[in-house]
Amino acid sequence: MKALVASGVVATAAMLALGGAAAPAGAAGGGGADSGAGSGVGVGAGEAEHWLRAKGEFGPVGGGGEVPAAVTYDEALVPAGSHIRVGQRITGDRMVIDLFVGGVVPGRTYGAHVHTEPCGADPASSGPHYQNVPGAATEENEVWLDFTAGGEGSGSAVAPKNWVFREGGAASVVLHEHATGHGGAAGDRLACFTVPFAGAE
Repeated sequence: MKALVASGVVATAAMLALGGAAAPAGAAGGGGADSGAGSGVGVGAGEAEHWLRAKGEFGPVGGGGEVPAAVTYDEALVPAGSHIRVGQRITGDRMVIDLFVGGVVPGRTYGAHVHTEPCGADPASSGPHYQNVPGAATEENEVWLDFTAGGEGSGSAVAPKNWVFREGGAASVVLHEHATGHGGAAGDRLACFTVPFAGAE
């Protein structure tokens, strides 16, 4: 399935907090994770906000090597037909990334991170984790979106950051086999979703 992506820039002079307003009319993938609830990331009067919403349905690599935007490498843990939504909001030099995944294994904890390259037929194609300052594999320096799927197989996560991706530096969200541990390790790459994240101007 082809991913659906919507993005834009809106004025935020009347907003009190980044999570305090709904996505602009026409944004794809409403519902699911709240982009900024509880994040404590403020928005100053007169600042402009960039927003992005992307959603997709997971499928396997095609017989001819075609790679869907949302690709599963392990259909037992990320079944074909399960779905993903990713949001990004940038305000000034800060951003919030949110994730919603549905249709996966209930009760299971998945690691999830933003990676540097688009998804490919090979799970390694998505490259390493995006790092704000290259070298430190920590939650503060990367975007970690671990979640535990509830009884209906859905889960969500929100990651507020006091920095913004470098332009062209972040390109996908990867789901991993277990929660993120020391040094960012989260096991095998189970699935990948290519996302056209915006970077700092």
